[in-house]
Amino acid sequence: MKNIPSIGVFDSGVGGISVLEKLQQVMPSERFIYVADSKFAPYGQMTSQEIQKRAFIIIDFLIQHHSIKLIVVACNTATAACIHELRRNYNLPIIGMEPAVKPAIFASTKKKIGILATEGTLKSTKFIALLENYEGEALFYVQPCIGLVELIERGEISIDSTKRLIHSYLLPLKKNGVDVIVLGCTHYVFIKEIIEDYFSGTVTVIDTGLAVALHAERTLKEGSVSSSSELPESSLIYSSSTGIKRSIALLAPNIKNKLLFSNTFID
Repeated sequence: MKNIPSIGVFDSGVGGISVLEKLQQVMPSERFIYVADSKFAPYGQMTSQEIQKRAFIIIDFLIQHHSIKLIVVACNTATAACIHELRRNYNLPIIGMEPAVKPAIFASTKKKIGILATEGTLKSTKFIALLENYEGEALFYVQPCIGLVELIERGEISIDSTKRLIHSYLLPLKKNGVDVIVLGCTHYVFIKEIIEDYFSGTVTVIDTGLAVALHAERTLKEGSVSSSSELPESSLIYSSSTGIKRSIALLAPNIKNKLLFSNTFID
């Protein structure tokens, strides 16, 4: 199976599965190798150096065990922390995540935009520079969501205590009258309906999964390395901890062609 050209995808946990779903929709004939670094989640509480170390370990594993033609860093925090270092160290295309600030500005009538993200993303130089780039075009209300990734990681999105925590993070945004909310963490895609319900459908919720999938598709076509197969290849999912199979079943029951190997890569 190592000889099958594949796309490597990784996140601190199950959040990037939301990106994997979009990748599979856009490129159904491609083979994907997904790594969920759940043992070390959430990345938002780690230093940039610690995140970079994890990213190197994961990409090295992918390259050593599979024929990788492109990497998708399906994690906003990891992208903000080390995407430039990754691109300098590996001779293959690497696509990262970035909060969809520009699309949010276009979508907002009030020009009041809420951004939900981890502390790591919000404090990063990359994110601060991103907001500065659009200074004056809209008002941005950033909201760190401490503890939320862990709950989503465990698949506990429907219980009352989780909903109360989510509502506590949304309340300041509601008071400020935002009409667009940017999901600055791939985990948060799984609570999109809860957010929409809280605002009674009065906000537009934006994530970047589809945009990243389309970017990946363009990159492969430009490099003439798209799969020529008409049939989808099986995708593999690795994890650095046990329990992820249950979380994926709860959060993304429609994920296609999954073969799950837990706790099988060196950490």
